[in-house]
Amino acid sequence: MTYVLFDIGGTKTRITTSDDLQTIGSVEKFDTPNRFDSAVEKITTVINKLTDGKVSGIAGGVRGRLQEDRSGIENDAVLTDWAGKDLVGALEEAFDTKVYIENDSAIAGLGEAVFGAGKGMDIVAYHTVSTGVGGAKIEEGKIDQASIGFEPGHQYLDIDRTVLGEDIEPTLENLVSGTALAERFGVPAYEIPQEDVVWDELAEYLAQGLRNTIMYWSPDVIVLGGSMIVGDPAILIEPIRKYTVASLDGFEACPLITKAKLGDEAGLYGAMVLLKQRS
Repeated sequence: MTYVLFDIGGTKTRITTSDDLQTIGSVEKFDTPNRFDSAVEKITTVINKLTDGKVSGIAGGVRGRLQEDRSGIENDAVLTDWAGKDLVGALEEAFDTKVYIENDSAIAGLGEAVFGAGKGMDIVAYHTVSTGVGGAKIEEGKIDQASIGFEPGHQYLDIDRTVLGEDIEPTLENLVSGTALAERFGVPAYEIPQEDVVWDELAEYLAQGLRNTIMYWSPDVIVLGGSMIVGDPAILIEPIRKYTVASLDGFEACPLITKAKLGDEAGLYGAMVLLKQRS
């Protein structure tokens, strides 16, 4: 049997296959089309190339907030034409098999919890810090239930607006994401040298968000991924740990905080786990 796994981001889409739901094959990567119809056509073409059209199941992650029935994106600032469209239905019709999707951050977290940095831990909090900030709670190898999904990047931190001013929503995402950093400094994050003090400031801001994660989710481990964490330069793990411990001030023990291991393939591994659970 051949299973198809995908990870659809705002910039890139990755598709691969698995014969045993334990390992993945070679990965096809391409720019994510902004037009929904073009995207379905491209995804279908790649799947046919990888499988000769014979598919036993499909699962994957998609950026943005999902519709309540998990059929596609409800809304998204990047893939605007995808909003309200039935991705699951389009792929099920094309390949006559069941299709399952989840938010891309949640899927990546599932991959890290089962195959990556959170392997062996019961409660894993996953946060990705890149162009935005996302994440999910993974409990005993499953994405925790949520009525509308997880949005850790939208928690308010800069309440008195001393950092962001009056015109910017004072969220964690607007404090530490690559997009926010570029808007504040006028250059891409990767052009700011690692020795610049801003990277230490970002570690402290992120630690305040992780304090909330610890209080709300009580995880065994916090796994951090995304280009702002695993890239170069990056928000370094050691200062994140230091500031998180300080923010807890002895009220709670700080769990293990570690860097993600699976890189760009985290979502594909997570899709494999999801498909195994749903099949």
